[in-house]
Amino acid sequence: MKIQKVTLTPVAIPDVPLLNTKGVHQAVFLRTIIEIETDQGLVGIGESYGGARALTGMRKASEALIGLDPFHLNELRLRVESALPDAGGINAPTMLTQHQVVDAVYSAFEIPLLDIQGKFLERPLCDLLGGAVRDRVGFGAYLFYKFEKPAAYPGKDFFGEVMTPDALLAEAKALVDRYGFGSFKLKGGVLEPSLEIETMQLLRDAFPESPLRIDPMGAWRVPTALNVCHAIGDILEYLEDPVRGMDAMAELASKPQVPLATNLVVVEFEQVVEAYRNGAVQIILSDHHYWRGATGSIRLGELCRAGGLGISMHSNTHLGISLAAMVHVAAATPNLTYDCDTHYPWTSHDIIKGGKLPFDKGTIKVPEGPGLGVDIDPDALAEFHDFYRSQDLRDREDTDEMRKYIPDYERVVPRW
Repeated sequence: MKIQKVTLTPVAIPDVPLLNTKGVHQAVFLRTIIEIETDQGLVGIGESYGGARALTGMRKASEALIGLDPFHLNELRLRVESALPDAGGINAPTMLTQHQVVDAVYSAFEIPLLDIQGKFLERPLCDLLGGAVRDRVGFGAYLFYKFEKPAAYPGKDFFGEVMTPDALLAEAKALVDRYGFGSFKLKGGVLEPSLEIETMQLLRDAFPESPLRIDPMGAWRVPTALNVCHAIGDILEYLEDPVRGMDAMAELASKPQVPLATNLVVVEFEQVVEAYRNGAVQIILSDHHYWRGATGSIRLGELCRAGGLGISMHSNTHLGISLAAMVHVAAATPNLTYDCDTHYPWTSHDIIKGGKLPFDKGTIKVPEGPGLGVDIDPDALAEFHDFYRSQDLRDREDTDEMRKYIPDYERVVPRW
């Protein structure tokens, strides 16, 4: 069995103005849908980043896949690296960390190849990763401060403006009512730290048994983070990237208050070793889009187990194909004991058949059927590809978008 065709379809999906320390989400988010066809008629699907650098890398490497056996993942890695020498990073300058093009492109293609393998063997993708240790995967409510969506922007707005602790609590209650979430993560680094402390205290009062996390994305300096830990450390499951950089995380970790997690300072396997040696973090967030695919994410989990580190799961803004892959990876990672992150409730659109994957009490069932267990809706794919072509956004620029709301906004990280 050999690969004979690779199709890449960029799509644009209406987004909502969710805030973070570097700015705000734009009117749409971008994704790339991948279809890989074999000479036996099997088609594997995947979903990855839609920004210019990632899409260019996928396009450059796609021809190198022709003739590849879908089971030969080591050869896939070699072909991607050969097609993309010195490719650099995929992220726009306003992002706070960098992922390598070769890792993102390999990861983008690995999922469709695993989908093909599962279809060929008539087994779910998680079985290719060692087998599921759970049949449902838990997700937390991902909470954001946000602006009200401008009337000229496409798509629905869910909650209007959320810029106070009370409004954020109302958002949390609405997500629980809709999806049944039992844990919460706040994207912090947006309001003054005292207001974010107040927000977390309101969440604890309203949901006394629910795990709580906050992710300021490096917005705080070490003294500020220590003050936050003193105020609310006892109510947090973990604190994610409170300060920026490995050295600052290690300094904060040397004054134990609450477990520290990251998806900003540890994004490569070499950085796991460094973080372990200096005690900078206790929990690492996996993500199959840049941790060298599903197989790399499983290896990350095993490495964390060996080092006594916890493993959680990061989310970017995504659709159902990515979510299905996340569920398979999480189901096959024995020591992934935290609820996973997901932006999925924040979009009302998808390109998979049957509509969006459903939450049940904050969990998603591992998709049944061979491979990923989901299929593309060709009409929806065509609709959102046409939408991509109709607008000129080709990269994520949260800081530039912020200046549409606050013209004199300056990104400062750390800010407090």
